[in-house]
Amino acid sequence: MGNGALQTLKHLIVVSLMCAGSGVWAQAAVLDASLNESVLMIAKKGVFTSELETTLYKPDGDGPFPIAVINHGKVAGDPRFQNRYRPSIAARYFLQRGYAVVVPMRQGFSRSSGSYIGGGCNVESNGRVQADDVKAALDFVTAQAWADKNQIIIVGQSHGGWTTLAFGAQNYPGVRALVNFAGGLRQESCIAWENNLAKGAAAYAQDTQLKSLWFYGDNDSFFNTATYRAMHEKYTAAGGRAKLVAFGVFGTDSHSLFGSRAGAAIWQPEVTQLLADVGLPSEPLSAYAKFGLAVAPDAPVKPTMSVRMAE
Repeated sequence: MGNGALQTLKHLIVVSLMCAGSGVWAQAAVLDASLNESVLMIAKKGVFTSELETTLYKPDGDGPFPIAVINHGKVAGDPRFQNRYRPSIAARYFLQRGYAVVVPMRQGFSRSSGSYIGGGCNVESNGRVQADDVKAALDFVTAQAWADKNQIIIVGQSHGGWTTLAFGAQNYPGVRALVNFAGGLRQESCIAWENNLAKGAAAYAQDTQLKSLWFYGDNDSFFNTATYRAMHEKYTAAGGRAKLVAFGVFGTDSHSLFGSRAGAAIWQPEVTQLLADVGLPSEPLSAYAKFGLAVAPDAPVKPTMSVRMAE
């Protein structure tokens, strides 16, 4: 074996060892230096210890920084083949305001160990199990010197939005608010799956003391208007504090709002107001100007929007 090949082998061994330990920084093939992106494996301890592949976007410096956790959705097929979630638009938004952004892949997704626990048709249970993984990641993060454990916001898209609502019922110390983008889980093989979502949302609301902000559109390929409105109505009737931003038609599928540059014009002003309302940093800071938009956003899509509140 030549010296070059030997050096390559040594490098691969080092990378493998770095990925193996819990809380040890893992190497990714491509990381976005403009967002200070890194990847680590976080241990979730229990009867069997599993590891959660977690993306971190952190400002320069020692902190402490407020924390934004962003929860991923679920694509069709085997969760193990799902790519690591990299919500760069949202990460940039929070970094500009001085937040460290934490994006955990739950058990059974991507390179996280363990198995995805679906819960069958019990969608409420599904969310609570997913939320336990978020708690494990946050337990690790809040123990770090760079984290401000008293200033936390939890955000989620699709299945991650559902996970966020479930996590809210834990009333985790330091969490100030929840943001749900098109949250839910489409289970067409389950009888009355839409009704199950509404019931599950109500169950979460009974134990949740936090404000939440919900975004849903009317051309969502997963959840139609009647479904998300029933979820919101049941949630607020059960005591949940949720502001619904029903933004109408967006592009070809409103389910994609959160990951679209055009969608930023819809959700960012609302999230900025929520941050201010709950006493979290809400405006860009000059110290973090380096995280300004790397690429000019697309022309905004003009939606038909209504807002429904339950404070």
